Amino acid sequence: MPFTRPIFAATAVLLLAVFAFQTFVLAAAPPSSRPNVLFLAIDDQNDWIGCLGGHPLAKTPHIDGLADRGTLFLNAHVQAPLCNPSRTSLMLGLRSTTTGIHGLAPWFRTVPQWSDRVTLPQHFKSHGYKTFTAGKIYHGGVGGPQLRAREFDVWGPAGGIGVKPEQKLIPPTPMGNHPLMDWGCFPHNDEDKGDYKVASWAVEQLRDMPQDQPFFLAAGFFLPHVPCYATQKWFDLYPDDDSVLPPIREDDRADTPRSSWYIHWNLPEPRLKWIRENNQWRNLVRSYLACTSFVDAQVGRILEALDQAGLADNTVVVLWGDHGYHLGEKAISGKNTLWERSTRVPLVFAGPGVGAGGADQPAGRAARYLSDAGRVVRTDRARRPGRLEPCAAIERPRRQTRAARDHQPQSRQPRDPQRTLALHSLRGRRGGIVRPAQRSARVDQPDRRSPARRRSRRASALAAPDRRPARSRQRASSADL
Repeated sequence: MPFTRPIFAATAVLLLAVFAFQTFVLAAAPPSSRPNVLFLAIDDQNDWIGCLGGHPLAKTPHIDGLADRGTLFLNAHVQAPLCNPSRTSLMLGLRSTTTGIHGLAPWFRTVPQWSDRVTLPQHFKSHGYKTFTAGKIYHGGVGGPQLRAREFDVWGPAGGIGVKPEQKLIPPTPMGNHPLMDWGCFPHNDEDKGDYKVASWAVEQLRDMPQDQPFFLAAGFFLPHVPCYATQKWFDLYPDDDSVLPPIREDDRADTPRSSWYIHWNLPEPRLKWIRENNQWRNLVRSYLACTSFVDAQVGRILEALDQAGLADNTVVVLWGDHGYHLGEKAISGKNTLWERSTRVPLVFAGPGVGAGGADQPAGRAARYLSDAGRVVRTDRARRPGRLEPCAAIERPRRQTRAARDHQPQSRQPRDPQRTLALHSLRGRRGGIVRPAQRSARVDQPDRRSPARRRSRRASALAAPDRRPARSRQRASSADL
Protein backbone atom coordinates (compact mmCIF):
# COMPACT_ATOMS: atom_id res chain seq x y z
CA MET A 1 0.00 0.00 0.00
CA PRO A 2 2.34 2.74 -1.24
CA PHE A 3 -0.01 5.66 -0.60
CA THR A 4 -2.96 6.18 1.69
CA ARG A 5 -6.31 6.63 0.02
CA PRO A 6 -8.92 9.21 1.10
CA ILE A 7 -11.78 7.50 2.94
CA PHE A 8 -14.68 9.87 3.40
CA ALA A 9 -18.09 9.29 4.93
CA ALA A 10 -19.71 7.50 2.02
CA THR A 11 -16.81 5.06 1.62
CA ALA A 12 -17.39 1.53 2.90
CA VAL A 13 -15.07 0.84 5.83
CA LEU A 14 -14.88 -1.54 8.76
CA LEU A 15 -16.07 -0.30 12.12
CA LEU A 16 -14.65 -1.80 15.25
CA ALA A 17 -17.83 -2.73 17.11
CA VAL A 18 -18.86 -4.79 20.07
CA PHE A 19 -20.44 -7.46 17.88
CA ALA A 20 -17.50 -9.70 18.67
CA PHE A 21 -18.71 -10.11 22.23
CA GLN A 22 -22.28 -8.96 22.67
CA THR A 23 -23.62 -10.88 19.70
CA PHE A 24 -21.17 -13.70 19.03
CA VAL A 25 -19.10 -16.43 20.48
CA LEU A 26 -17.54 -19.28 18.62
CA ALA A 27 -19.63 -22.16 17.38
CA ALA A 28 -17.14 -24.77 18.58
CA ALA A 29 -17.87 -24.00 22.25
CA PRO A 30 -20.34 -26.47 23.84
CA PRO A 31 -23.61 -24.91 25.05
CA SER A 32 -22.65 -25.51 28.70
CA SER A 33 -19.30 -23.79 28.32
CA ARG A 34 -18.61 -20.07 28.58
CA PRO A 35 -15.25 -19.14 27.11
CA ASN A 36 -13.08 -16.54 28.78
CA VAL A 37 -12.30 -13.31 26.95
CA LEU A 38 -8.88 -11.64 26.75
CA PHE A 39 -9.39 -8.14 25.35
CA LEU A 40 -6.18 -6.38 24.26
CA ALA A 41 -6.26 -2.75 23.08
CA ILE A 42 -3.40 -0.77 21.53
CA ASP A 43 -3.50 3.02 21.41
CA ASP A 44 -2.68 4.90 18.18
CA GLN A 45 -1.68 1.67 16.41
CA ASN A 46 -1.98 1.94 12.64
CA ASP A 47 -1.47 -0.93 10.20
CA TRP A 48 2.31 -1.01 10.69
CA ILE A 49 1.96 -4.60 11.87
CA GLY A 50 3.87 -7.41 10.20
CA CYS A 51 0.83 -9.43 9.17
CA LEU A 52 -1.01 -6.35 7.86
CA GLY A 53 1.85 -5.22 5.65
CA GLY A 54 1.46 -1.53 6.42
CA HIS A 55 5.23 -1.15 6.78
CA PRO A 56 7.68 -3.64 5.24
CA LEU A 57 10.08 -3.50 8.18
CA ALA A 58 7.57 -3.78 11.05
CA LYS A 59 8.50 -6.58 13.46
CA THR A 60 5.56 -7.89 15.49
CA PRO A 61 6.08 -11.66 15.83
CA HIS A 62 3.59 -12.18 18.67
CA ILE A 63 0.69 -10.36 16.99
CA ASP A 64 1.58 -12.15 13.75
CA GLY A 65 1.47 -15.47 15.57
CA LEU A 66 -1.92 -14.63 17.07
CA ALA A 67 -3.24 -13.75 13.61
CA ASP A 68 -1.80 -16.95 12.16
CA ARG A 69 -3.84 -19.11 14.53
CA GLY A 70 -6.96 -16.97 14.39
CA THR A 71 -8.88 -14.57 12.17
CA LEU A 72 -7.13 -11.44 10.96
CA PHE A 73 -9.43 -8.72 9.67
CA LEU A 74 -7.54 -7.37 6.68
CA ASN A 75 -9.68 -4.29 6.16
CA ALA A 76 -10.53 -3.14 9.68
CA HIS A 77 -11.27 0.56 10.07
CA VAL A 78 -12.43 2.50 13.11
CA GLN A 79 -15.67 4.37 13.52
CA ALA A 80 -13.87 7.57 14.55
CA PRO A 81 -10.13 8.34 14.19
CA LEU A 82 -9.68 9.68 17.73
CA CYS A 83 -9.37 7.93 21.09
CA ASN A 84 -12.50 8.95 22.99
CA PRO A 85 -15.13 8.68 20.24
CA SER A 86 -13.62 5.45 18.90
CA ARG A 87 -13.50 3.71 22.28
CA THR A 88 -16.94 5.02 23.23
CA SER A 89 -18.34 3.66 19.99
CA LEU A 90 -16.80 0.24 20.56
CA MET A 91 -17.74 -0.11 24.23
CA LEU A 92 -21.33 1.08 23.67
CA GLY A 93 -21.92 -0.48 20.26
CA LEU A 94 -23.07 2.84 18.83
CA ARG A 95 -21.89 5.06 16.03
CA SER A 96 -20.34 8.37 16.97
CA THR A 97 -23.12 10.08 15.07
CA THR A 98 -25.46 8.44 17.60
CA THR A 99 -23.45 9.07 20.76
CA GLY A 100 -22.71 12.66 19.75
CA ILE A 101 -19.16 12.22 21.04
CA HIS A 102 -16.59 13.34 18.48
CA GLY A 103 -13.76 14.80 20.59
CA LEU A 104 -11.58 13.96 23.59
CA ALA A 105 -14.50 14.90 25.85
CA PRO A 106 -17.00 14.24 27.31
CA TRP A 107 -16.84 10.95 29.20
CA PHE A 108 -19.99 9.26 27.95
CA ARG A 109 -21.37 8.61 31.45
CA THR A 110 -21.78 12.37 31.86
CA VAL A 111 -24.15 12.43 28.88
CA PRO A 112 -27.65 11.78 30.29
CA GLN A 113 -28.67 9.63 27.35
CA TRP A 114 -25.81 7.16 27.96
CA SER A 115 -25.41 7.39 31.74
CA ASP A 116 -27.04 3.97 32.21
CA ARG A 117 -26.17 2.37 28.89
CA VAL A 118 -24.86 -1.19 29.35
CA THR A 119 -21.29 -1.47 28.14
CA LEU A 120 -19.42 -4.48 26.86
CA PRO A 121 -17.81 -5.51 30.19
CA GLN A 122 -21.06 -4.83 32.07
CA HIS A 123 -22.87 -7.20 29.73
CA PHE A 124 -20.39 -9.95 30.52
CA LYS A 125 -20.55 -9.20 34.24
CA SER A 126 -24.33 -9.50 34.22
CA HIS A 127 -23.92 -13.02 32.82
CA GLY A 128 -21.60 -14.35 35.48
CA TYR A 129 -18.21 -13.18 34.26
CA LYS A 130 -15.63 -11.59 36.54
CA THR A 131 -14.28 -8.50 34.81
CA PHE A 132 -10.73 -7.13 35.04
CA THR A 133 -9.11 -4.07 33.52
CA ALA A 134 -5.73 -2.34 33.41
CA GLY A 135 -4.24 0.37 31.24
CA LYS A 136 -6.18 2.35 28.68
CA ILE A 137 -9.52 0.80 27.79
CA TYR A 138 -11.73 3.85 28.19
CA HIS A 139 -10.32 7.25 27.37
CA GLY A 140 -9.35 8.87 30.66
CA GLY A 141 -10.49 8.08 34.16
CA VAL A 142 -14.02 7.08 35.09
CA GLY A 143 -14.14 8.49 38.61
CA GLY A 144 -13.78 7.24 42.19
CA PRO A 145 -13.99 3.70 43.60
CA GLN A 146 -17.78 3.44 43.35
CA LEU A 147 -17.84 4.53 39.73
CA ARG A 148 -14.93 2.24 38.89
CA ALA A 149 -16.67 -0.73 40.47
CA ARG A 150 -19.66 -0.06 38.25
CA GLU A 151 -17.56 -0.53 35.09
CA PHE A 152 -15.22 -3.42 36.09
CA ASP A 153 -14.86 -5.72 39.11
CA VAL A 154 -11.07 -5.52 39.42
CA TRP A 155 -8.84 -2.61 38.43
CA GLY A 156 -5.12 -2.83 37.80
CA PRO A 157 -2.48 -0.16 37.08
CA ALA A 158 -3.43 2.77 34.89
CA GLY A 159 -0.38 2.32 32.67
CA GLY A 160 0.43 5.38 30.60
CA ILE A 161 3.82 6.85 29.77
CA GLY A 162 5.82 5.59 32.71
CA VAL A 163 9.41 6.79 32.98
CA LYS A 164 10.29 10.01 31.11
CA PRO A 165 13.55 11.85 30.34
CA GLU A 166 14.44 14.89 32.42
CA GLN A 167 13.67 17.13 29.45
CA LYS A 168 12.16 16.71 26.00
CA LEU A 169 14.30 14.96 23.40
CA ILE A 170 13.11 17.00 20.38
CA PRO A 171 12.96 20.76 19.68
CA PRO A 172 9.91 22.80 20.70
CA THR A 173 6.94 21.95 18.52
CA PRO A 174 4.18 24.18 17.12
CA MET A 175 0.85 24.56 18.92
CA GLY A 176 2.49 25.42 22.23
CA ASN A 177 5.23 22.76 22.49
CA HIS A 178 2.85 20.21 23.96
CA PRO A 179 4.57 17.90 26.51
CA LEU A 180 3.27 14.79 24.74
CA MET A 181 5.01 15.80 21.52
CA ASP A 182 8.25 13.91 22.04
CA TRP A 183 9.96 10.74 20.87
CA GLY A 184 13.32 9.03 20.82
CA CYS A 185 15.62 6.85 22.88
CA PHE A 186 17.09 7.63 26.29
CA PRO A 187 18.59 5.40 29.03
CA HIS A 188 15.85 3.58 30.93
CA ASN A 189 14.49 0.09 31.51
CA ASP A 190 11.49 -1.59 29.91
CA GLU A 191 10.30 -2.54 33.40
CA ASP A 192 9.78 1.16 34.21
CA LYS A 193 7.31 1.71 31.38
CA GLY A 194 3.59 1.86 32.04
CA ASP A 195 2.77 -0.76 29.41
CA TYR A 196 5.21 -3.25 30.92
CA LYS A 197 3.46 -2.84 34.28
CA VAL A 198 0.06 -3.39 32.65
CA ALA A 199 1.30 -6.60 31.04
CA SER A 200 2.88 -7.76 34.31
CA TRP A 201 -0.39 -7.23 36.16
CA ALA A 202 -2.31 -9.15 33.48
CA VAL A 203 0.20 -12.00 33.74
CA GLU A 204 -0.32 -12.15 37.51
CA GLN A 205 -4.10 -12.21 37.15
CA LEU A 206 -3.94 -15.07 34.66
CA ARG A 207 -1.64 -17.09 36.88
CA ASP A 208 -3.98 -16.71 39.86
CA MET A 209 -7.26 -16.82 37.95
CA PRO A 210 -9.94 -18.91 39.73
CA GLN A 211 -11.23 -21.83 37.69
CA ASP A 212 -14.85 -21.68 38.82
CA GLN A 213 -15.86 -18.48 37.01
CA PRO A 214 -15.28 -17.22 33.46
CA PHE A 215 -13.38 -13.97 33.11
CA PHE A 216 -13.28 -10.92 30.86
CA LEU A 217 -9.80 -9.40 31.14
CA ALA A 218 -9.09 -6.12 29.35
CA ALA A 219 -5.55 -4.77 29.04
CA GLY A 220 -4.91 -1.50 27.21
CA PHE A 221 -1.47 -0.39 26.02
CA PHE A 222 -0.53 3.28 25.74
CA LEU A 223 2.28 3.01 23.18
CA PRO A 224 2.89 3.75 20.34
CA HIS A 225 0.99 6.89 21.41
CA VAL A 226 3.27 9.90 21.81
CA PRO A 227 5.58 10.42 23.55
CA CYS A 228 7.18 7.48 21.72
CA TYR A 229 9.99 6.51 24.07
CA ALA A 230 11.72 3.16 23.65
CA THR A 231 14.89 1.54 24.91
CA GLN A 232 17.86 0.93 22.64
CA LYS A 233 17.10 -2.78 22.07
CA TRP A 234 13.89 -1.86 20.25
CA PHE A 235 15.50 0.92 18.22
CA ASP A 236 18.19 -1.52 17.11
CA LEU A 237 15.51 -3.55 15.30
CA TYR A 238 15.21 -0.79 12.70
CA PRO A 239 17.93 0.69 10.47
CA ASP A 240 19.08 4.23 11.12
CA ASP A 241 18.62 5.30 7.52
CA ASP A 242 15.88 6.54 5.24
CA SER A 243 14.75 3.02 4.33
CA VAL A 244 12.42 3.22 7.33
CA LEU A 245 10.54 6.23 5.98
CA PRO A 246 7.08 5.67 4.49
CA PRO A 247 6.67 6.55 0.80
CA ILE A 248 4.85 9.82 0.27
CA ARG A 249 3.73 12.03 -2.60
CA GLU A 250 4.91 15.61 -2.33
CA ASP A 251 1.75 16.84 -4.06
CA ASP A 252 -0.62 14.62 -2.09
CA ARG A 253 -2.64 17.59 -0.87
CA ALA A 254 -3.01 19.19 -4.30
CA ASP A 255 -6.43 17.64 -4.87
CA THR A 256 -7.88 18.40 -1.43
CA PRO A 257 -9.71 21.56 -0.34
CA ARG A 258 -7.94 24.08 1.85
CA SER A 259 -10.34 23.26 4.65
CA SER A 260 -8.85 19.76 4.90
CA TRP A 261 -5.95 21.26 6.86
CA TYR A 262 -8.28 22.16 9.74
CA ILE A 263 -9.63 18.69 10.36
CA HIS A 264 -7.03 18.37 13.14
CA TRP A 265 -8.57 21.27 15.07
CA ASN A 266 -6.23 21.84 18.04
CA LEU A 267 -4.37 18.54 18.12
CA PRO A 268 -0.68 19.34 18.67
CA GLU A 269 1.01 16.89 16.27
CA PRO A 270 3.41 18.78 13.96
CA ARG A 271 3.14 18.69 10.20
CA LEU A 272 5.72 17.06 7.98
CA LYS A 273 7.21 20.45 7.06
CA TRP A 274 8.29 21.05 10.67
CA ILE A 275 9.43 17.45 11.09
CA ARG A 276 11.70 17.70 8.07
CA GLU A 277 13.05 21.12 8.95
CA ASN A 278 14.05 19.83 12.38
CA ASN A 279 15.51 16.55 11.08
CA GLN A 280 13.00 14.48 13.04
CA TRP A 281 11.27 12.34 10.42
CA ARG A 282 13.54 9.30 10.67
CA ASN A 283 13.66 9.64 14.45
CA LEU A 284 9.85 9.74 14.71
CA VAL A 285 9.35 6.74 12.42
CA ARG A 286 11.98 4.64 14.19
CA SER A 287 10.49 5.61 17.55
CA TYR A 288 7.01 4.58 16.44
CA LEU A 289 8.22 1.26 15.04
CA ALA A 290 10.33 0.58 18.14
CA CYS A 291 7.34 1.24 20.41
CA THR A 292 5.17 -1.02 18.26
CA SER A 293 7.66 -3.86 18.67
CA PHE A 294 7.86 -3.21 22.41
CA VAL A 295 4.07 -3.45 22.75
CA ASP A 296 4.11 -6.61 20.65
CA ALA A 297 6.48 -8.10 23.22
CA GLN A 298 4.02 -7.24 26.02
CA VAL A 299 1.25 -8.95 24.06
CA GLY A 300 3.54 -11.97 23.83
CA ARG A 301 4.09 -12.01 27.60
CA ILE A 302 0.35 -12.07 28.23
CA LEU A 303 -0.30 -14.78 25.64
CA GLU A 304 2.48 -16.91 27.11
CA ALA A 305 0.97 -16.54 30.59
CA LEU A 306 -2.44 -17.50 29.21
CA ASP A 307 -0.95 -20.68 27.77
CA GLN A 308 1.07 -21.53 30.88
CA ALA A 309 -2.04 -21.13 33.05
CA GLY A 310 -3.83 -23.75 30.94
CA LEU A 311 -6.47 -21.22 29.87
CA ALA A 312 -5.68 -20.79 26.18
CA ASP A 313 -7.97 -23.59 24.99
CA ASN A 314 -11.04 -21.89 26.47
CA THR A 315 -10.21 -18.20 25.97
CA VAL A 316 -11.18 -15.99 23.07
CA VAL A 317 -8.45 -13.45 22.43
CA VAL A 318 -9.32 -10.19 20.70
CA LEU A 319 -6.67 -7.63 19.80
CA TRP A 320 -7.68 -4.25 18.41
CA GLY A 321 -6.48 -0.69 17.85
CA ASP A 322 -8.53 2.41 18.52
CA HIS A 323 -7.33 4.30 15.41
CA GLY A 324 -4.30 4.73 13.19
CA TYR A 325 -1.60 7.37 12.92
CA HIS A 326 0.09 9.40 10.18
CA LEU A 327 3.89 9.53 10.09
CA GLY A 328 4.40 11.89 7.18
CA GLU A 329 1.70 10.64 4.85
CA LYS A 330 -0.56 13.45 3.61
CA ALA A 331 2.12 15.87 4.89
CA ILE A 332 1.15 15.42 8.54
CA SER A 333 1.77 13.40 11.66
CA GLY A 334 -0.96 12.32 14.04
CA LYS A 335 -4.53 11.12 13.69
CA ASN A 336 -8.02 12.59 13.35
CA THR A 337 -8.23 12.33 9.57
CA LEU A 338 -10.42 10.21 7.33
CA TRP A 339 -7.51 8.85 5.32
CA GLU A 340 -6.63 5.20 5.57
CA ARG A 341 -3.46 5.71 7.59
CA SER A 342 -5.59 7.19 10.37
CA THR A 343 -8.44 4.67 10.21
CA ARG A 344 -6.99 1.23 9.36
CA VAL A 345 -6.10 -0.77 12.45
CA PRO A 346 -5.26 -4.30 13.61
CA LEU A 347 -8.22 -6.49 14.55
CA VAL A 348 -7.58 -10.15 15.41
CA PHE A 349 -9.79 -12.88 16.88
CA ALA A 350 -8.25 -16.14 18.09
CA GLY A 351 -9.31 -18.96 20.36
CA PRO A 352 -11.66 -21.92 20.47
CA GLY A 353 -13.66 -22.21 17.28
CA VAL A 354 -11.74 -19.60 15.30
CA GLY A 355 -10.20 -21.12 12.20
CA ALA A 356 -6.44 -20.88 11.73
CA GLY A 357 -5.15 -18.55 9.06
CA GLY A 358 -2.99 -15.49 8.63
CA ALA A 359 -2.58 -12.40 6.50
CA ASP A 360 -0.30 -14.33 4.15
CA GLN A 361 -3.34 -16.34 3.03
CA PRO A 362 -5.80 -13.69 1.81
CA ALA A 363 -7.44 -16.19 -0.52
CA GLY A 364 -7.45 -18.92 2.09
CA ARG A 365 -8.55 -18.52 5.65
CA ALA A 366 -7.82 -14.88 6.27
CA ALA A 367 -11.13 -13.03 6.19
CA ARG A 368 -11.78 -9.61 4.70
CA TYR A 369 -14.86 -7.84 6.03
CA LEU A 370 -16.55 -4.49 6.12
CA SER A 371 -18.74 -3.70 9.09
CA ASP A 372 -20.62 -0.88 10.74
CA ALA A 373 -21.49 -0.88 14.43
CA GLY A 374 -22.15 -4.57 14.56
CA ARG A 375 -22.62 -5.04 10.83
CA VAL A 376 -20.29 -7.23 8.78
CA VAL A 377 -19.94 -7.39 5.00
CA ARG A 378 -17.79 -9.99 3.28
CA THR A 379 -15.62 -8.39 0.58
CA ASP A 380 -13.67 -11.32 -0.81
CA ARG A 381 -14.24 -14.99 -1.49
CA ALA A 382 -11.80 -16.33 1.04
CA ARG A 383 -12.90 -19.44 2.87
CA ARG A 384 -14.47 -18.38 6.15
CA PRO A 385 -12.15 -18.82 9.13
CA GLY A 386 -14.72 -20.20 11.52
CA ARG A 387 -18.44 -19.71 11.94
CA LEU A 388 -19.54 -17.15 14.47
CA GLU A 389 -22.89 -17.62 16.17
CA PRO A 390 -24.71 -16.23 19.20
CA CYS A 391 -23.44 -17.65 22.47
CA ALA A 392 -25.72 -20.34 23.84
CA ALA A 393 -24.75 -19.55 27.43
CA ILE A 394 -24.88 -15.75 27.22
CA GLU A 395 -28.11 -13.98 26.42
CA ARG A 396 -27.74 -11.62 23.54
CA PRO A 397 -28.36 -7.97 24.44
CA ARG A 398 -31.63 -6.50 23.30
CA ARG A 399 -31.10 -4.55 20.13
CA GLN A 400 -31.33 -0.90 21.11
CA THR A 401 -30.26 0.74 17.87
CA ARG A 402 -30.31 0.19 14.14
CA ALA A 403 -26.52 0.41 14.23
CA ALA A 404 -26.32 -3.19 15.47
CA ARG A 405 -27.19 -6.10 13.19
CA ASP A 406 -27.02 -9.86 13.41
CA HIS A 407 -23.94 -11.35 11.74
CA GLN A 408 -25.26 -14.88 11.34
CA PRO A 409 -26.37 -14.51 7.69
CA GLN A 410 -22.91 -13.33 6.68
CA SER A 411 -21.17 -16.12 8.59
CA ARG A 412 -23.46 -18.78 7.10
CA GLN A 413 -23.40 -17.43 3.53
CA PRO A 414 -20.16 -15.44 3.27
CA ARG A 415 -20.40 -15.19 -0.52
CA ASP A 416 -23.83 -13.60 -0.55
CA PRO A 417 -23.59 -9.88 -1.33
CA GLN A 418 -24.49 -7.59 1.55
CA ARG A 419 -25.78 -4.14 0.68
CA THR A 420 -24.55 -2.28 3.73
CA LEU A 421 -22.02 0.47 4.24
CA ALA A 422 -19.86 1.41 7.15
CA LEU A 423 -19.41 5.04 8.09
CA HIS A 424 -16.60 7.08 9.54
CA SER A 425 -17.49 9.98 11.79
CA LEU A 426 -15.26 12.95 12.45
CA ARG A 427 -15.92 16.40 13.81
CA GLY A 428 -13.30 19.03 13.02
CA ARG A 429 -12.86 22.49 14.45
CA ARG A 430 -15.25 23.97 11.93
CA GLY A 431 -17.86 21.24 11.82
CA GLY A 432 -18.26 17.76 10.39
CA ILE A 433 -16.90 16.16 7.26
CA VAL A 434 -14.59 18.45 5.30
CA ARG A 435 -16.25 20.51 2.59
CA PRO A 436 -14.65 23.30 0.56
CA ALA A 437 -16.87 25.84 2.32
CA GLN A 438 -16.24 24.20 5.69
CA ARG A 439 -19.92 23.55 6.24
CA SER A 440 -20.96 20.96 8.77
CA ALA A 441 -22.47 17.88 7.15
CA ARG A 442 -24.10 14.77 8.56
CA VAL A 443 -22.09 11.78 7.44
CA ASP A 444 -25.16 9.59 6.97
CA GLN A 445 -27.02 11.96 4.63
CA PRO A 446 -25.91 11.94 0.97
CA ASP A 447 -25.74 15.12 -1.06
CA ARG A 448 -28.85 14.94 -3.25
CA ARG A 449 -28.17 18.10 -5.23
CA SER A 450 -27.70 17.74 -8.96
CA PRO A 451 -24.07 17.57 -10.23
CA ALA A 452 -24.43 20.98 -11.88
CA ARG A 453 -25.70 22.55 -8.64
CA ARG A 454 -22.90 20.95 -6.64
CA ARG A 455 -20.31 22.35 -9.07
CA SER A 456 -21.90 25.78 -8.86
CA ARG A 457 -21.96 25.76 -5.05
CA ARG A 458 -18.36 24.60 -4.91
CA ALA A 459 -17.22 27.32 -7.29
CA SER A 460 -19.04 29.94 -5.21
CA ALA A 461 -17.47 28.63 -2.02
CA LEU A 462 -13.96 28.74 -3.43
CA ALA A 463 -14.46 32.28 -4.76
CA ALA A 464 -15.97 33.59 -1.52
CA PRO A 465 -13.80 35.80 0.71
CA ASP A 466 -12.27 34.20 3.78
CA ARG A 467 -14.30 35.52 6.73
CA ARG A 468 -12.60 33.43 9.40
CA PRO A 469 -10.89 35.18 12.31
CA ALA A 470 -7.36 36.41 11.67
CA ARG A 471 -5.89 33.72 13.92
CA SER A 472 -7.50 30.97 11.85
CA ARG A 473 -6.33 32.54 8.59
CA GLN A 474 -2.82 32.78 9.95
CA ARG A 475 -2.86 29.11 10.86
CA ALA A 476 -3.85 28.31 7.29
CA SER A 477 -1.07 30.29 5.63
CA SER A 478 1.03 28.49 3.08
CA ALA A 479 4.08 28.88 5.28
CA ASP A 480 2.34 26.67 7.80
CA LEU A 481 1.48 23.89 5.35
